[in-house]
This record gives sequence, C-alpha cells and structure tokens, in this order.
Amino acid sequence: MNALVIDRVRKSYGGVVAVDGLSLEVRRGEILGLLGPNGAGKTTTVGLATGLLEPDEGRVDIEGAGPPSLPEARRRLGVAPQSLALYESLTGRENLAFFASIRGFEGEALRERVRAALLFVGLAERAGDRVENYSGGMKRRLNLAAAVVHDPEIVLLDEPTVGVDPQSRGLIFDNVLALRARGRTIVYATHYMEEAERLCDRVAIVDHGRLLALDTVATLVGAHGGEDVLVAETPAGEERVLTRDPLAALNRLAASGGVSSFRVERARLEDVFLRLTGRRSRD
Repeated sequence: MNALVIDRVRKSYGGVVAVDGLSLEVRRGEILGLLGPNGAGKTTTVGLATGLLEPDEGRVDIEGAGPPSLPEARRRLGVAPQSLALYESLTGRENLAFFASIRGFEGEALRERVRAALLFVGLAERAGDRVENYSGGMKRRLNLAAAVVHDPEIVLLDEPTVGVDPQSRGLIFDNVLALRARGRTIVYATHYMEEAERLCDRVAIVDHGRLLALDTVATLVGAHGGEDVLVAETPAGEERVLTRDPLAALNRLAASGGVSSFRVERARLEDVFLRLTGRRSRD
C-alpha cells in the first residue's frame, strides 16, 4: 500500500491555479523529493497533503485511512512547514510539550516523547532556552522536532534547510535519513538539487502545479539530462565534446593528435530540472 496518494488534485486561489490535476503516489518507507522552482505548487501540495488546505477537485488518501481531514488519517502525519511553527517566547522543551499535548500525550508519555525529540535533533542541552535565543539552524531543527514529537508514520518537510548553517544542515540530513531507517515515509519539498540527489529515493519534478517527471535520480538523468561533456586538453587547446560515450570520444581525440589531460562532466539532476522547467528566472 502507498503511504500517501494524491489523485487528480486541483487547487486554485481566485484565478490562479496552484495545483493543476496533480497525481502522486508516495511509497511506504521512501524519501520522495518534491522538486520545483518558486511558485511551482510545492507548498500548496504539502498543505493539501496535511489537510491545511481542501482540494477543489480530486482526493488525498493517507495510509488507506482516508483524507487528512479525518482524525484517524491526520494523526499519522507530521509536518515541518517552511514558515517556522514555533512560539519564540517559550523554551524548546515547552514548545515540544505543547505540540505533544495537542496530539493527545500527557504525563510521563509526553515527557518521554519530548526528551526523545530533543535528543533526536541534538537540542537536549538547549531545551530550557527560549526559542527567541536560538540560531536559525537551531530553530529549523526544533521545527523538525515538533513535526516528529508524536512519532508519525509520514513526515512532510517543506524547505527544511532554508537559511541554516552547514552544521545544522548536515544534522537535518542525518535526521531525515534516520527517519527513513526507522521505516518512516518522508516527503521532502525543496528547490536544492544537491539535497534531492543526496537524500531522495525518488524525485517528483513539478511546475505550474503539474507533475513533469517522477523517478530515481539516475533514471531521470538518463532520460532527460542530455549528453555528457568530455573536456580534453589537446595540442590545439581545450576541446569540449558533447557525447553519450565519453570513452569513444576520448579515443577519437587521442588518435587524432593526443590528449594530455581530460575530465568528464556528467549530466546531473540540475540539467534535468532546467530542461523540464526552463532556464528563465522565477521571482
């Protein structure tokens, strides 16, 4: 069974269509990257999946329990929104205690869930500090802790590393991989190619609210990435050759005059992304 099904969903804001007939199936236990430029519909899709938004058309199903508007389905979800969902005047511990309490935890069970979440994101030593005194990276990590404090089966992360320092970014990556190792399902919305390449089992590329492609990074690159570039230093200077067979191209150059050095620039996910969504800047 799929963990999350988005079936022909459409969502508009006035005359602006944010999600346009999107269908997406997320497998249990995978990290699915939701990749798209600004305004592609990623945040709206996360809102529809979590029940924060109601679709105009189509349906969303959570673990076969129905739409996220139903309590049985909703309790299986955790979400870390792009806009931090934290109370700055409360401590890190108090924030997590609040979020655990509205999920039905109390007493020792609540305290244990808060302890576990703080340890998970590496904030146990700063648990008693007010969030207003946290760095940007610490706030992002606490935002993630709030999403998982009730130990949900599906975790939706919307741009979870925006504005964080390299250390916190690396810790968040480790947290995401640890969640998958526990069998959790993660939807990871981002516009950072390297994050999708590093973390995601499959990547869905969306634009204008539509699904353009969905597969593993390797398969997407093979299908849409275009040719590799052989860069070779020859007696005539630097040669750049577009090719799907770099070894054959290198042998041809070597036979025609010699090669003193070379490198191969492989197609990457960024090439796929630009080929499918275009190179024009999005504001």
